[in-house]
Amino acid sequence: MSLDDRSAAQIRLDIREGRITGVSAGLGRNFVQANLAVLPRAQAYDFLLFCQRNPRPCPVVEVCDAGSPEPTGVAPGADLRTDIASYRIYEHGKLVAEVTDIRPYWRDDLVAFLLGCSFTFEWALLEAGVRLWHIEHGRGVAMYRTSIACRPAGVFQGPMVVSMRPIRAQDVAKAVTTSARYPGAHGAPVHIGDPSALGIADIAQPDYGDPQTFGPNDVPVFWACGVTPQAVALASKPPLMITHSPGHMFITDLPNTALAAL
Repeated sequence: MSLDDRSAAQIRLDIREGRITGVSAGLGRNFVQANLAVLPRAQAYDFLLFCQRNPRPCPVVEVCDAGSPEPTGVAPGADLRTDIASYRIYEHGKLVAEVTDIRPYWRDDLVAFLLGCSFTFEWALLEAGVRLWHIEHGRGVAMYRTSIACRPAGVFQGPMVVSMRPIRAQDVAKAVTTSARYPGAHGAPVHIGDPSALGIADIAQPDYGDPQTFGPNDVPVFWACGVTPQAVALASKPPLMITHSPGHMFITDLPNTALAAL
């Protein structure tokens, strides 16, 4: 996949008008990508508290006013109901629909959260010479539910989800130090090596995204993942939660440096 040089606004327009339908990895050179979680106002405070208690998988980038789909702080003029290529609708802990437009589900009491995404630091990894199989092959990153329990908050509880990238052994230290500069986009890995230490039984069978191909010198490296709220939705069963589909992010106008530690 070639690296993308379009503006974030142009990419969002292409998504809104159906010209982009796939995963967003490799899109929007140096623009912050974000996970989406939308909840009724009645559950929004508990979810904000959950994010505050679990900043590795759920670093908050923006919280919209109730009823507003416009993330004015990070992408003025954008519409969170249409500017992501694919969404998931969860009701009472069940995935009930996957759609490309959530306007039919929108309500005046809904609060939208944007959470940091590891796609943000992938640009820094690429610039540092770290190869990323899923970008080279136009696939989704692999994601797994783990045996690590998030810290509960109000009605919300559930397991941490991690993303995994095969990294060449000689590049692992570089991947760790580079991603650690982006605490607002999950930061450094939470685990390197044996997947069973995270409760992952079969690395070839991700819960979300696509299986990855390992080279002879590749090591599995795991980062906290913003798909965690979807696992939490299944475990906590809120009456409604709308999210992005795994791998399909919202692209903000923020430069990646906005989430980097100085």
